[in-house]
Formats: sequence, structure tokens, C-alpha cells
Amino acid sequence: METNTDSNHNPPKTKKQIFILSGQSNMAGRGGVIKNHHRHQHWDGVVPPECCPNPSILRLSASLQWEPAHEPLHADIDTKKVCGVGPGMSFANAVRQRVVGELGLVPCAVGGTAIKEWARGEELYENMVKRAKDSVKGDNNSEIKALLWYQGESDTSSEHDAEVYRVNMENLIHNVRQDLNLPSLPIIQVAITSGSEYIEKVREAQKGIDLAKVICVDAKGLQLKEDNLHLTTEAQVQLGHMLAEAYLTHFDV
Repeated sequence: METNTDSNHNPPKTKKQIFILSGQSNMAGRGGVIKNHHRHQHWDGVVPPECCPNPSILRLSASLQWEPAHEPLHADIDTKKVCGVGPGMSFANAVRQRVVGELGLVPCAVGGTAIKEWARGEELYENMVKRAKDSVKGDNNSEIKALLWYQGESDTSSEHDAEVYRVNMENLIHNVRQDLNLPSLPIIQVAITSGSEYIEKVREAQKGIDLAKVICVDAKGLQLKEDNLHLTTEAQVQLGHMLAEAYLTHFDV
């Protein structure tokens, strides 16, 4: 005799946890991007086990559709460059082992961009906010949990840009929280490990930001590719784990 056991089989649905990935090329991912003898770049296609797809990890595509997430996460977002492995999948897989339910990644990073291009009113900023809002639109079962931010290399070549970095980053944090109506949105920013002359000034600014629910993960010491600018695939995997550890330690509730 059949009994209706639906109620037993459908536990309360857990919320989809959404993470915004933003910044410039090291967030978009250049791990495994190599030049051939014609100087053309391509991705080597190597996906470390820590970055493998999983049915519970989704990404918001450029056309605002949820789809299974896989490397390269930013292929349809950072379209002017060749994308490879970034920290996003390694982060998501590490978080997935500790939380229940689906994870949604919202890639927004674009290579070679300075922080002034992420000011409110600028295209990159407005696109990030739009994508973040669309990721939860009409879905009471989704929640934006954090913004992961890795940017600053483009601000290291001018003393002026390095000097105003902190104020620009603090403005970005205030603006994005206001525009998403999430006044205490957790922000995990990466202190850069590569750049030009004024790198230390920018790093100082990044580590000096003292706002509630903003923490800094330091990329210094992670391995760079031969270009001395972009993290290797292995370093991206490590960074993903560092970001996950920071999130789970400080913000996972």
C-alpha cells in the first residue's frame, strides 16, 4: 500500500547562496593561459580537481541565465582577453563541502580595469550591480552572501592612483551595499601581489581599510606566471581556498 511520504522526502529548501566575483584579470582568471609561437594566447584547458564542476555550483551567464559553472568562469564576461582558471571554482568547491544547498557565482571581473572604472555610474560598476540584482530577482530562495574583490594592479603605475585607492575602494564598498540594499554585505578583498612601481602603496591601502565586515586576504607569496603579473593555475587554487577559509571563518552563518 502506497502512502504519501512527500513531506518526508522534501525537507525545507535551503537558500541558494550567491557570491559576486569582481575586479580585474586575476579574479577573471589567467591560470593556464599561454602564448603559442605566433604570440597568440589560448587556455591550456587544464582543470585541477579543486576546480571541477559540481551540480550544486551554478554561474550567472552574460545573458543572465543560471547554468552549471565550469572553468573558465569569466569566458563570456571578460571577452576581450583569453580567460583561464581564476579563484572562483576552487572557492566554490571548498565552500560547498561545508554548506548545504546550491552556490551561485556571479562573475563580473574585467581585466586591466582601474578602480575609477568601478565608480558608481560607470559601466563596469552598473553592470556588476545589475547582475547581482538579477541573481536574486523574483527568487525568495536566493541570498547574496559576499562580494569577492581582487583588483588594484592597474592602480600601481601612478602615485596619484595609488594614493586615492583607499578612498575609492571605500566608496565602492559603501555604494555597492547601498545599491544592493545590503548594508552589511560581507566583502573579501585580495591584497595584490603584482603590479608596478606603487604596489606597496596600494597594498597598504587595501590592508588599511577598516570597515565592518570587510576583510583582506593577502595574495603575497602566491606563485606568478612568467609575466610576473598573473597567478598560475596552482596559485589560483590556493587563493580560492584562502578566500573560502576567510568566508567560512568570518561570515558563514
